[in-house]
Amino acid sequence: MSTPHRITLLTQADCALCVHAKEVLAKVGADHPLTVTEIDLGSDEGRRLAVEAGVFFAPGILLDDRPFGYGRLSERRLRRALNSSEPSTPRSSS
Repeated sequence: MSTPHRITLLTQADCALCVHAKEVLAKVGADHPLTVTEIDLGSDEGRRLAVEAGVFFAPGILLDDRPFGYGRLSERRLRRALNSSEPSTPRSSS
């Protein structure tokens, strides 16, 4: 079995896109080994990671400690990134 990919999910309360991101991660996690860590954007660590990753709004997603994107998480884009060895570039999916 391959090493799990590390996903950091930057979330906030009452965030429909955060709920959607969790659903996508659960679905993709059935096919790819993932370790998901959820961090509140309101926390010191969450704010620091958001600034470093260029996350403008929730949810923010880091893949293997690299910025992946923010906003609506695309299942297809995430699957492509997990199947590829190319680094991802951060961008909004909205």
